[in-house]
Amino acid sequence: MALEMRDHCERCATAALPPDAAARICSYECTFCGSCAEAMGHVCPNCGGELVPRPRRAAAA
Repeated sequence: MALEMRDHCERCATAALPPDAAARICSYECTFCGSCAEAMGHVCPNCGGELVPRPRRAAAA
């Protein structure tokens, strides 16, 4: 099962997060940019879970 690679931050909605970008996710795949994750103390506002680095995917060729 592959992760859903959301393409924007769910908090600021302005940070573009392509598959090869650094992003933070919780176990429900809520996705945030690094700045927002840090501002939230690396805690997901939706479920209270820990925000961890999202694995990166190579850009499509």
